[in-house]
Amino acid sequence: MPYRRLPNTDQARLRALKAACDAINKYTPEQLLFSQKTAMAVTSYTPIFEQGLNQYLGSKNTQTELGKKMNEVAKQARLYLSHYIQVFNMCVMRGEIKKEARALLGLDTESNTVPDLSTDQQLIDLGKSVIEGESKRTGNRIYNPSIANVKVKLDMFLEAYAKHKDMQTTIQKHHIKFDEIREKADNIILDVWNEVEAAIGNIDTEEKREKAIEYGIVYFYRPIERQKDFLGM
Repeated sequence: MPYRRLPNTDQARLRALKAACDAINKYTPEQLLFSQKTAMAVTSYTPIFEQGLNQYLGSKNTQTELGKKMNEVAKQARLYLSHYIQVFNMCVMRGEIKKEARALLGLDTESNTVPDLSTDQQLIDLGKSVIEGESKRTGNRIYNPSIANVKVKLDMFLEAYAKHKDMQTTIQKHHIKFDEIREKADNIILDVWNEVEAAIGNIDTEEKREKAIEYGIVYFYRPIERQKDFLGM
């Protein structure tokens, strides 16, 4: 005997609800295999679920696009900041800038290497420190790239970073809200399937299963059953 499996994805939930809607439109209340109370729940809640799903997916797509944009500007900001520090360090090595000046920028006075910038927070912290420190420093200026160029790139990254963080907060709110919508949809689908199967009786023939499938119920055969069917047993 095949067994039914309740939807475990949002698209499968939507298909199940729409299949129940199709049955409501196709059959009279007397012919319908589930109650009018359940039918009302299906018709009123299907658009709510679909709208909630579209909003949730839409916000996730927006987050993906914002993430791509953020990564692009972050790459540029890292490039400009690391180049600036490299040029600064070369000036120190040539004796054009005293090594103690590194401290103003938040750098190790004894190191010629670029600090780790692999995380967004490291980029933000060091970028702000270098820009602020350079505004206080007197003496030779770096022009390739200039600190103004570095600041432009960092500001672009900070703007993209803030938008991405805001969208993450929005996504989390949508996720919590949609969890509640999803739970109610699961309960409605369960009511439909239980009532349909109760009306049909034991799903012991292909004809009965086809009727249940028309109402959106999904059946799966166990591996041993598929093997027997293949062998004609």
